[in-house]
Amino acid sequence: MDGLTIHKYKDKELKNTIAVVGFPSIGLVSSIAASFLARELKLDPIAGISSPDFPPYAIMQNGVPMPPIRIYAGDRECNEETGLDCDSLVVITSEFMPKMEQHYPIAMTVLDWLSERNVKTIISLDGIIQFTHDEYVLLGAGSTQHARDVMKEYGIDEFEGGMVRGTSGIMLFEGFKRGLDVITLLGSARADMPDPRGAAKLMEPLGKMLPELKIDTEPLYIEAEELERRMKNQAGSESPPELPRDQVLYG
Repeated sequence: MDGLTIHKYKDKELKNTIAVVGFPSIGLVSSIAASFLARELKLDPIAGISSPDFPPYAIMQNGVPMPPIRIYAGDRECNEETGLDCDSLVVITSEFMPKMEQHYPIAMTVLDWLSERNVKTIISLDGIIQFTHDEYVLLGAGSTQHARDVMKEYGIDEFEGGMVRGTSGIMLFEGFKRGLDVITLLGSARADMPDPRGAAKLMEPLGKMLPELKIDTEPLYIEAEELERRMKNQAGSESPPELPRDQVLYG
């Protein structure tokens, strides 16, 4: 796919940056979480990515039209407790599911943009199918040994075997090639509807890794309860069917 264009909206000096990347996945948990993070932290839109091959729409934010893929940035809190020297946070997100042939060029464009700004730590958010309503699983995949050590430090179980698909999978193996620390967080989510609760749970390890951000995920849980209430009113009280484990692909 040709024609990816990066639009710069604002100059932003990035230092000791951690990037969070969330493209649509099961239950849209990754894009919901990334968009919520950018909105709650009031990060500035600094760039966007468009292409003639993307779906024809604009995202309106505060009255300003934005392209399907947006890049936000801001400063993490600087204080003696965290030991941070005004480190930066970048969030990259979108709501559309790329076609099969679009995943690779999008992932490479994102990685190239981050590498040009010396970003060496990337947290990619993704979803896996939730087998039952009450079960929640969180796994992590790391591109380097250091990334896997970080996962272990924060109590994230390692996804040791299986498939991570899409942009997350490409960033993992490309991160391995480039020596970039890419951590993909795989959180379980409902496959039959957008899942704000799954997105909130996916953000919990981010809260541990970036404790100074102090993200309040309660609005996502409230949204999930309201969505489930509306669905029950429409479809009765029947529970959605459980999916057999042998029919699941991760990522």
